Amino acid sequence: MISRRLMLGACAAVLLAPVAAAAQDLPDLGGRTVTVVTENAYPPLQFIDPKTGNQIGWEYDAVAEIADRLNMEVEYQNTSWDAMIQAVSDGQYDMGMTGITIKEDRKEKVDFSDTYMRSEMFMLVRGDEDRFTDAASFAAFEDGLVGAQAGTTPFYVAVYDVLDGDEANPRIKLFETFGASVQALKTGDVDLVLTDGTAGKGYVEASDGGLKLVGDPLGTEDFGFIFPKGSDLVEPVNAVIASMRADGTLAALNQKWFLDYKLGE
Repeated sequence: MISRRLMLGACAAVLLAPVAAAAQDLPDLGGRTVTVVTENAYPPLQFIDPKTGNQIGWEYDAVAEIADRLNMEVEYQNTSWDAMIQAVSDGQYDMGMTGITIKEDRKEKVDFSDTYMRSEMFMLVRGDEDRFTDAASFAAFEDGLVGAQAGTTPFYVAVYDVLDGDEANPRIKLFETFGASVQALKTGDVDLVLTDGTAGKGYVEASDGGLKLVGDPLGTEDFGFIFPKGSDLVEPVNAVIASMRADGTLAALNQKWFLDYKLGE
């Protein structure tokens, strides 16, 4: 299992780099209401607290800080992952958050904020798994099944970096949510879930030895908030991301959610 200290490095390398630029004056949005959509299925970025039923996570804290610094009000809405990017593109929501990887094809539909987090892709397996230990040995394990959400980075990594490049490969089982794929892993319906370090760490910490991360990182991905094309929110949000990086707020959120918080406690 990857240590907590190494995991923080994997999940937040971009945010811990020193920033030379001085904090700048931030715009005032005059109490404007901004509708933010999320999936609430990606701990510790955003999820439902099993004890209280409240929406919590790294992204909720970050957006609350953004709202405070820009003088804006936030209304949250929920939708599924497969509908989110198109819904934001269509202007149904002002902003989207759910650990969304910044990708060129997605930029054709939505505008992204600057990167607020960099993470690495890992293999999440059951704690007693010993039939494979890395991507190559999983590919050679012909009975092995991987669970993923269609259209996500883990899906494409599974197709092109682990398996044979066939998006219809029957070894890939599709699920509507990331949490559902992890549940299938726990019950033995699949043998592998690919996850960035943020979500993977949350599930490993909560599993009491039932899950583990194996193999080397399979690449990095940068996360950003999304907006309708041409949104006037991009520049103000980017300014706050820069100021939060400069003053240590992002590093403090990493400490809270990747080191101090344990899912399910």
